[in-house]
Amino acid sequence: MSSEAAAAEHPLWGWAVESWRWGWANLDDPVAPLLGEHLLLSSAAIAIGLAAAVPLGLLSVRYRVLYPPVLTGVNTLYAVPSLALFFLLLPYTAFSPWTAILPLALYTLAILVPNVVDGLTQVPDHVRQAAVAMGFGPLRRLLLVELPVALPVIIAGLRVASVATISMVSVASLVGLGGLGGLITDGFNRDFAAPVVVGIVLSVLLAFAADGGLVLLQRALTPWARRDTRPGRRRRAADRAARAAAAPRTAAPEPEEAP
Repeated sequence: MSSEAAAAEHPLWGWAVESWRWGWANLDDPVAPLLGEHLLLSSAAIAIGLAAAVPLGLLSVRYRVLYPPVLTGVNTLYAVPSLALFFLLLPYTAFSPWTAILPLALYTLAILVPNVVDGLTQVPDHVRQAAVAMGFGPLRRLLLVELPVALPVIIAGLRVASVATISMVSVASLVGLGGLGGLITDGFNRDFAAPVVVGIVLSVLLAFAADGGLVLLQRALTPWARRDTRPGRRRRAADRAARAAAAPRTAAPEPEEAP
């Protein structure tokens, strides 16, 4: 069956084929440039947010009295509509990429700061004491012991922040900066579904790629976590087997003799 016949029989299939053809025909312009812009805006916002979240998290762990106001502040910023922040920054940043990057970076703090704090507070005390006994100073202990141990929790928050930021970049298309959101806006303005579908699909694929990349990064930076997984499972399985072997067995009832 040809694609035209399949499209006539299944409208959804025809919709997908039309979107694919439009995206392929317009790959050089505007799909690829908007995809690059989307990637630039989201990665810059995530990097700036992480660079701000780590010091805030460190201060909140060292001075616990600071954590409630810091958490309230970042949550309050997260509650502000993104479109309002974009328009508030326009007089100062004009239509530069910073109009989208700064609000998106602020939004990541509501996700990253609690994860940094949780990751650092979950470092076992005996690990810190062992580092002190080995002569590690505060900075060396932080960089070589505490942050690596807290890394899985921090990257978990970074994964959530990355996916959220990639999806929110599209809103900036309303002020002329939105990456793939420009395709969605253009499709709605022209009542043409193909750019909308291409923009949505590429945004989802970009979010999946970012999440998968962070998972691989975590595996590369925390090799001890991989080494501990299987032995732990084997130990638990061995314990269960030992308990089962040590459990008293109930003797089967003897069959009654026939009269």
